Amino acid sequence: MMRSKWRAAIAPLLFLTPALVALIGFRLLPACWLVQQSLSGPDGEFAGLDNFEFLFSSPTFAKTLHTTLTFVAVAVPLQTAISFGLALLFAGNSRIVSLLRILVFLPVLIPSSVAAILWGAALRPQGLANALLSSVGVSAQPFLASPDQALMSIVVTSSWIGVGFWMIFLIGGLKDIPRDLYEAASIDGAGKLSSLWHITIPLMRRPLAFVIVADTVAAFLLFAPIAILTRGGPGGSTQLIMYDVYQQAYFFNDVPLAAAEGLTLMVLMMVIMLIQFRLLSREKQL
Repeated sequence: MMRSKWRAAIAPLLFLTPALVALIGFRLLPACWLVQQSLSGPDGEFAGLDNFEFLFSSPTFAKTLHTTLTFVAVAVPLQTAISFGLALLFAGNSRIVSLLRILVFLPVLIPSSVAAILWGAALRPQGLANALLSSVGVSAQPFLASPDQALMSIVVTSSWIGVGFWMIFLIGGLKDIPRDLYEAASIDGAGKLSSLWHITIPLMRRPLAFVIVADTVAAFLLFAPIAILTRGGPGGSTQLIMYDVYQQAYFFNDVPLAAAEGLTLMVLMMVIMLIQFRLLSREKQL
């Protein structure tokens, strides 16, 4: 009897062990190491908050932080809106819609490094983008070579990579909405816009909340397009925090400062996600 109870108690722990080992090994221990390194000096000695004081007194980091927040503030709403629009267009089950949905999703299957190279070729002075602009009478644009256009070019590149992925989640949410709600609204004389505003959007708050939060994390952690296309330039106009962490650690060999910057990025993401969850939950209560 005791043996059977022991087996019943130990069996769930055995199933949870791989997940617990992965959580400790790939999440908790690296997080502890990050905190320890952020409080260390160049020679490994305890330095307290010196790295953070240096970061927040540095005009260069202030510009990097501003650029990162600008990128997130533009990229996340843009990608969410485009993904939602595409989900509304391609939520049907016809063959043409299915084919178009596959075409929109294809960039997700391409590695981000390959996608960045493709967009780098398209945005060159003699690339496809300027060829299309010249065909409609618009002069050639510098795109990645311009401090005023480089960040928006990265926004376009990351959006091309990501919108198909977020679209799939939103299509799943749209398919969970009962069709009889739309039929009842149609009987009551509601048009498509009215149904969209009063039925679709309220019932899509949870999928939209997931997309907004997940896309925010992805935007903060964007790395490959920056590293391949601009390397933070020109003039620091695309210097995001994630790429700056990479530079501090591998180019300048300042691991403690990189750890402090990485911890700052993690805390910043958590704060913004908490604000998002709070606002979205408040909307749900209203």
